[in-house]
Amino acid sequence: MNKLKFAITALIFTVASTSFAGGLLTNTNQNIIFLRNPARDAAIGIDGVYSNPAGVAFLSEGFHLSLNIQNARQTREVLTGYGNLFQYNVNNPATAENNFVRKFKGKANAPIIPSIQAAYNKDKWSFQFGFAIMGGGGKCEFDNGLGSFEGVVASIPAQLIAGGINNSLQAMGTQLTGGYSFDPYMRGRQYYYGFTLGSAYKINKNLSVYGGIRLLYGSANYFGYVKNIAFQQSAGGNLSMVAAPTFFTGLAGALNQQAGQLEMAGQAEMAAALKQKAAEMTGYAAMTQDIELNCDQTGWGIAPIIGIDYKTGKLNLAAKYEFKTRMRLKNESANSESAKAISMLDKYANGKKVAEDSPALLTVGAQYEVLPSLRLMAGWHHYFDVDTKQYTKDMLGDTNEYLIGAEYDINKYVQVSGGMQKTDYDLKDNGINDISFNVSSYSFGFGVGVNVAKNVKVNLAYFQTNYEDYNKVQDMGSMKVSDSFTRTNRVLGVGVDMTF
Repeated sequence: MNKLKFAITALIFTVASTSFAGGLLTNTNQNIIFLRNPARDAAIGIDGVYSNPAGVAFLSEGFHLSLNIQNARQTREVLTGYGNLFQYNVNNPATAENNFVRKFKGKANAPIIPSIQAAYNKDKWSFQFGFAIMGGGGKCEFDNGLGSFEGVVASIPAQLIAGGINNSLQAMGTQLTGGYSFDPYMRGRQYYYGFTLGSAYKINKNLSVYGGIRLLYGSANYFGYVKNIAFQQSAGGNLSMVAAPTFFTGLAGALNQQAGQLEMAGQAEMAAALKQKAAEMTGYAAMTQDIELNCDQTGWGIAPIIGIDYKTGKLNLAAKYEFKTRMRLKNESANSESAKAISMLDKYANGKKVAEDSPALLTVGAQYEVLPSLRLMAGWHHYFDVDTKQYTKDMLGDTNEYLIGAEYDINKYVQVSGGMQKTDYDLKDNGINDISFNVSSYSFGFGVGVNVAKNVKVNLAYFQTNYEDYNKVQDMGSMKVSDSFTRTNRVLGVGVDMTF
């Protein structure tokens, strides 16, 4: 039964992480110019309030403002084969054509992701403010649950039949067929709001440095249920579905009745065995009841940020280090009575705190001006995921990203750019599962900037992430469980940059 407890609990609370770019709980797509070209780590622009804050000091004197809106859509897809058990789902049977493998798909939608970057430059100083969705940014829904839980539900009648349960059911005039049905649903919403304050200082015409802090506020809600678990039975050749708790309660009663008759006949040993079996059935009845969970999480953390930018001729070099943000999210939970019986839910009990640190991040970048109208960029990101404390960290080592891009001024009004980003996760086979997973990927973005006025530029961009497939096979006794994991991600954005 522990496996059943784990599957119900873990699915509801951990399916909803919706990072769009970057390491765990880190969004790097904080400006439309990033969508046009992600290699912005050494670029000089108002988007540098996030990507290269020291470089913002080299902008002209005055007030610089960038307003951005993005629309992001993700899917998570898992192809799962649980031996041949999925063929017995009476509402959605898998077929031998695809080796009894079924697709489980979650959809994450963030219709509006806003961000603001602002800077006021005076003499050698640059005073900066930024707001963005640093992690999450939307909700993720799994309308049909996931394979890991359906596999557990499907395993119950299969294990009972293999254990000879139908022998006990003969006296009741019925038999289990192995068929099952259930109604699952999971939904998660997650937002990490980041507010950044800092200042950069030009030490000389070539060198600037930056120091700042970021306040991170996290807000999440996880809602889900598993209802109407039922098993198929055959009585007199007629098939019907019976609610699992009703089935197990009735079977426990019948077994206790038989045990009583055996006790009266003086067969105490056999009676004790039947009573033990009846107690086991009572346990199944409790654990297959409807479960509904609803948990809100909130918390905040602060971390410093430092940066440096160095200009020499046509080359610009920059680096930034964001310290780890210690986050503890406090639960406000409303759990059903059946859910309270699940020991693992103690982690999500009302009033408890959950560790969800945001990892430290080191970025290094270079930009070279090939022509006055053409610039080439490259960058490297390293996320120190292993140093964080969070309940999903065991699935990863540190994350590395490699970025390249180019920007070209067609004329004084129109600018185009494009770039690519390769994200490499240090995946661990024993940690990746359909409950929570990331897979390595490459992303590309392109777009255009149009100077609609002397001090106003409009940016339009498209950004797409293509994920690798991660395949995993586990031996579970005589049965093989196979999973293939992948995701999709597409982002559209529009923004406006102004100078006063």
